[in-house]
Amino acid sequence: MENLKKQFLLKKDITFLNFGSFGASPKPVFDKYQSFQLEMEQDPVYFIANIGLKYLKQSRIVLANYLSCNENNLVYVTNPSYAVNLVAKSMVLQADDEILATNIEYGACDKTWEYYCKKANAKYIRQAITLPLKSNELFVEEFFKGVTDKTKLIFLSHITSTTALCFPVDEICKKAKQLGIKVFIDGAHAPAHVPLNISELQPDFYTGACHKWMMTPKGSSFLYVKKDWQPLEPLVVSWGYNALFPSDSTFLDYHQMNGTRDYTAFLCIPEAIDFMNKHQWDLVTANCREIVKNNALELSRLLGSEPLAPLEGNFINQMYSTQIKTMQPEKLHDLFYEKYNIQIPVMRQDEKVYLRYSINAFNTQADLDILFDAINDIKKTTSMIE
Repeated sequence: MENLKKQFLLKKDITFLNFGSFGASPKPVFDKYQSFQLEMEQDPVYFIANIGLKYLKQSRIVLANYLSCNENNLVYVTNPSYAVNLVAKSMVLQADDEILATNIEYGACDKTWEYYCKKANAKYIRQAITLPLKSNELFVEEFFKGVTDKTKLIFLSHITSTTALCFPVDEICKKAKQLGIKVFIDGAHAPAHVPLNISELQPDFYTGACHKWMMTPKGSSFLYVKKDWQPLEPLVVSWGYNALFPSDSTFLDYHQMNGTRDYTAFLCIPEAIDFMNKHQWDLVTANCREIVKNNALELSRLLGSEPLAPLEGNFINQMYSTQIKTMQPEKLHDLFYEKYNIQIPVMRQDEKVYLRYSINAFNTQADLDILFDAINDIKKTTSMIE
């Protein structure tokens, strides 16, 4: 398989195992980004108010085709946290209404729902999920035990951040639809990581980051909203509200342009998709998953923990996370980076801590060997890992 490491701008002395937090843009995508920024600076008014909007529409059409949905049901946002806030603000919550999630969602999203639920005297329910996972059927059964007649919305990660587990969102969406409950999927890690067909999935809301596994410049994500729930209340009221010259979509009018900003990162999505197509990304991701799974048991052994799910099946893809016993996760992260030149997250999830590696096109077995050597050295020379 082609060595794609030369296509990226990452420092040569860093072992980069944290693609799950922020992806790295390949050179062709970054070059396209800079070309858009240069074009903008050559005539900022014309770019931002005219030609850039045409580029934006073209980009949205390409992304919609990639995701298998209607482009007018998509709007670009800077990150999934923005999207979650947008939807949460628009939810008409009554006292004692419930938003149902799991107890291993992304912390920023937990805080968002806690804020809006508290404001409405509603409840944010973090349904406990038993780890390790055993099967899709048992996960769905356990999760839906949290449903009551007060459940207003299901909010669920497609792939979790701290545990890196891929949830059976297809089954969740189907069962929720039978019960008449709306579903919002936080797919921050999903696009270009796992197959994603929104028309088949049929969520009510779906947000995904393009600046992770799709490798676009930072600050490029999207929010899909089913036509029935549009336009949603704007987070920022701007010229699109009661627009003098409205478009065909109030949804886009409300949310696409919220004051002056550099939106050129959104315009690079077609280039990123083209890059993946040129380099046979299905083969690349298959190789990455193989590396992830081939090393999973060794990481768990070194840290004295068990896998969070079966390695076969779809729970684990291009990221692997395992519990690590440490009282100093932030200091341990810094030690990995400052002493061993390893960029890897050490993350808190309530009372537990997880170490997660991500594998993408430029990673090889040698990167994980470096990680394993560092863990052995830390265990011998410090008390940071118990």
